Amino acid sequence: MPPAPLRHFLQFRDFSREEFDHLFARTRWIKDRFKRYELYQPLRDRTLAMVFEKASTRTRVSFEAGMNQLGGIAINLNRGDTQLSRGEPIEDVARVISRMVDVVMIRTFEQSIIERFAARSRVPVINGLTNEYHPCQVLADIYTYIEHRGSIRGRTVAWIGDSNNVCSTWLQAAAIFDFSVHVSTPPGYEMTPERAGLSGDGHFAAFADPMDACRGADLVTTDVWTSMGFEAENASRVRDFARWRVDAAMMRQAGPDALFMHCLPAHRGEEVTADVIDGPQSVVWDEAENRLHAQKALLEYLVCGRVTP
Repeated sequence: MPPAPLRHFLQFRDFSREEFDHLFARTRWIKDRFKRYELYQPLRDRTLAMVFEKASTRTRVSFEAGMNQLGGIAINLNRGDTQLSRGEPIEDVARVISRMVDVVMIRTFEQSIIERFAARSRVPVINGLTNEYHPCQVLADIYTYIEHRGSIRGRTVAWIGDSNNVCSTWLQAAAIFDFSVHVSTPPGYEMTPERAGLSGDGHFAAFADPMDACRGADLVTTDVWTSMGFEAENASRVRDFARWRVDAAMMRQAGPDALFMHCLPAHRGEEVTADVIDGPQSVVWDEAENRLHAQKALLEYLVCGRVTP
């Protein structure tokens, strides 16, 4: 099979709506094969390098298991295992690694790091998380919504809590899929379209009161109050975010068929109550599993190009 044209997935907006529709169709097909225990290995003899500068559970397991299930192998590289820890430029690491593997996933700090790597890479690069964006998470989240409720076009997503990398990615996705995001954060933690890399606010609205943000929403989602890298602010964030805990009363403001999502890990009693995350509206476990299936479709697309059954 000839190599696919070089593409990277560094931000959600790197792909078009039509490409996402293809990825979701492939996700459904790949997941269905997985559930029937049917072997599908288009990436035999291919190698994924996973570079972790930030700790991970779901990202590592989903990418490593997914690459293995597609017939390839995954190599795990923590920062301390590489010369990055001794100051080797990221551009040099990219030049070397990309001559030895077929695709690279990086979980790191500033978005500029992964962009510098991709600029020197000879193979596709996937953003497994940066301070600014988390496109693989929202890829799985939107697929999960479609799986449970159908098209997300015209729907309302309520984001409650910290205006972090996942929130920014939801804003990018809203512009592509034509839905609205209601964002409610404490004062001083506000989100703006510019922070998400967008020029307008046509799919975004800010709410001072989280109850107002949830009113009539089709999906309520949140994340931890203190993301990696902000641990020194934890005590102040616990105070500042106290009113932004997703609880049963908040979910009652949402639509009657509203779903609840959380990218995990979750701190029950902080950003979400146990009765919500473990309740009937929660799809967090499907959401977590779908990281595996959506990322397998992404790996297939980046390495093999457009595949049809």
